[in-house]
Formats: sequence, structure tokens, C-alpha cells
Amino acid sequence: MAFNRFRTGLVIRVILLTGALFLFVYLTTKTQLTFTTVAVALVAIAQVVMLVNHVDKTNRLLNSFLQSIRYSDFTRTFQVESNDSSLNKLKTTLNEVIQDFQTVRAEKEESYHYLQTVIQHIGIALIAYQRDGSVEFINNATKRLFQIRNMNNVQILAEYSSELVQKLLTIRHGENALVKIRDMEDLLQLSIYGTEFKIHNRNIMLVSIKNIQHELDDKEMESWQKLIRVLTHEIMNSITPISSLSSTVNSLMAEIIESMQGKGSDSEQIEELLEISSALQTIHKRTEGLIHFVNTYRNLTRIPTPNLKIFPVSRLLNNVYELYRSELVSHNISISVNVEPPSLELSADELLIEQVLINLIKNAIYALEGRPEAAIHLRAFLNTRGKITIQVIDNGRGILPEVLDKIFIPFFSTKQSGSGIGLSLSRQILRLHGGSINVFSEPEKETVFSLTF
Repeated sequence: MAFNRFRTGLVIRVILLTGALFLFVYLTTKTQLTFTTVAVALVAIAQVVMLVNHVDKTNRLLNSFLQSIRYSDFTRTFQVESNDSSLNKLKTTLNEVIQDFQTVRAEKEESYHYLQTVIQHIGIALIAYQRDGSVEFINNATKRLFQIRNMNNVQILAEYSSELVQKLLTIRHGENALVKIRDMEDLLQLSIYGTEFKIHNRNIMLVSIKNIQHELDDKEMESWQKLIRVLTHEIMNSITPISSLSSTVNSLMAEIIESMQGKGSDSEQIEELLEISSALQTIHKRTEGLIHFVNTYRNLTRIPTPNLKIFPVSRLLNNVYELYRSELVSHNISISVNVEPPSLELSADELLIEQVLINLIKNAIYALEGRPEAAIHLRAFLNTRGKITIQVIDNGRGILPEVLDKIFIPFFSTKQSGSGIGLSLSRQILRLHGGSINVFSEPEKETVFSLTF
């Protein structure tokens, strides 16, 4: 409608201008009416000015509208006057278009903020970067995982793991990867998935990173528990009758030997029976040892549900300190305790965590045998990820790198008389608390066991 009004006004002005020009030519050539001719000429000039002004107003209005769109300035509005001109209709239409742009922009911003909120709230670390490593964005989960405030380039993660940086720079679209990061406080098993897309002729790689160490530990412990249940069941079914029969037969043999000795039987026969009795005793002793071994490993599947209570960590460490102080003095081992801050509190089963610390101190004493200036340090603090961490540190012989990943496996022990249950039991207790136990060792220098809650 506005365009029709504009066209009508334009046609009228062109007709008037054409008429004025024809009249001017007629008066100039056919008459001597000078003043009339001048008046008609002025009218023609006025019509030209009005025509140019009419078109120019529209052009200025459209130019202003297009500039608003170009620079995304949708706050501009066009003042509609009281008269019913064609420009007013055009201004109204342009205002409605700008209002539509404002609505679309507001919806777009709402969608953007919604997406940003989801990305920042999600618990999986997300990093978007170009192939040269320059980072487009990271979310809060990434900052928490790597304890950083910002990231301009993925190379900044080299201080955590050069393997991680290399994998980020070479990962392909749709590829899954697993990277292990170990430090003195924690062990991270990072599952990485990459997706590549293009924005404004830029190739962007979006990777999701999740620490699946807890899930792996849970699955591994669950598998070991199932295996131990089956083994203990089968072993007990086989060993218990053997132990019972060997004990019964040995008792009968003792009665027979005693009877033969009373009757003065052949000494060679008695000697043979004594050897058989000794063999039966050995069988019984070994079966009893196997039964004890099986019962010991049943503890891995019979840990009570933790009775969680809040208690000061300093009390826990001081109790362990007092429990072992005299024994450590007799072994010439010094022990120290440090809790930072001193008011640090923990929600856990104090007795179960104390049992874990006892196991670790026993291992430390074994590792410190014959070491000069032997020392054990008990330490509690908030780690860089804000989690409560308790550490048992010793300067013993340490753990070899090839053994480090095996020490938490049931049945595995570096001690000749070890059962291989202490550290397995400790890890199970920590898992029931929703925590983890990790080890860092530098042979012949320092070993650190960290309990993270």
C-alpha cells in the first residue's frame, strides 16, 4: 500500500511537470506573455524540486533502514507523522520489519545463552580449537579438570601431559582415544572424543574429555569380586572335605599306631604308618592354610557399608600416630603429622579409613627396613581440585615403574609372605566412599600414597 501511494504521488508530479514544460514551450513560441512564461517556468522548476525532494526523502528513508540492517542496529525507529502521507505508511512498514528483526535477534540471543548455559553446566570437559592449537572456547568442566582459568592454546596442557597435547593435535573426526595422566595427587584416565566441523572457512575441532578412572576402577573391582566369589566357592567346596577327611584319617592312624605299639608290632610297619601320619598332617596343615587364604580374600567381598560421619582429620591422623609411635621408634623410623588447615573435616567411616592408613603404614615400615634416616609423613590437605586428600609419604626403597600398576591387583604382592590383599582392600574401601587411592613413587627416594575423597 505504501509503495502504491509513492507511485501515485510520483506519477502525479511527473504529469504536472510534463504539463508545465509543454505550457512553457507553447508560451515561449506562440505568445508574447513574458510574465506568464516566467511564472510557468518557475512552476516547472518547483515541480522538478518537489519531484527530486519526493524521491530523495524515500531514498534517505530506505538508506537509513538498510544501514540499520547492515550494522545490526535494530534500536532505530522512524517517526510516523500525523498526516496520512505515503512516507508514513512506508515508515510504519519499515518499523514493523525492524521489530521483526528485533524479535529474531532476541530469540537468537536466548538460544545462544541457553546453549552457553548448557555447555558451561555440563560435567564433561569441552574444548573447541583450530588445527594449529588456538582455542576457540572451553567450558567450566575443562577449567576444573585441568585447574586453569583460561586457555589460548592447547599447548598449555603440556605441563600435564605431552601425550595429551599430541593426541589433541592429531585426533581425527569421530575418533575415540584414551590418555592416562598421573601426578602426585591423582590418576586421570581421560576418554577423548573428537568432532570436526567448519565455520566461516575455519576447520574447528570439538573434543569432549571425561575422566573415567572411577568407572574403570568400579568395573575392575566388580570383576575381581565376581572372580573371587567363584574361586572361593569352588576352592572351599574342594578343600573342606579334604581337610575333614585328612583330620579323620590322621586320628584313625594315630589310634592304629598306638594299638600296634602296645602290641609290640613290627617297628618297620609302625615307621611306615608314622610316615603316612606325617603326610596326612602335612595335607591337613596345607588345606587349613588354603582355607585361611580363602577366608582372607572373602573380606574383599564382605566390606561393611561405610557409616559416614563428619570428624576432624587431625584426630584420625593423631590416632594412627599414637598407635604406631612406639613401634616406629623401635625401628628407628621418625613420623610426623601435618593437617592444613588444622580444622579440616572429613565425612567418612573413621574406622575403615583408619584401617587403610594402618595398611599403608605397615607397607611403609617394610619399605624402610635398613634405610638410613627413615621417615614417614602423614599429611592432609585440600588438593588443587578442592578435594580432601590424605597422604602417607615415606623415603623407602620405592616401587619400580613396572610394578606400580599392579600393586592394587588382588593376589599381587612384592612381599614373600604377603597375601596381596592389603592394598586391594584399601582401594575397595575408598571406592565405597566415592574416593580413590593412587600412588606416586620415585625409587630409592620417595613413595606417596594419596587417598582422595
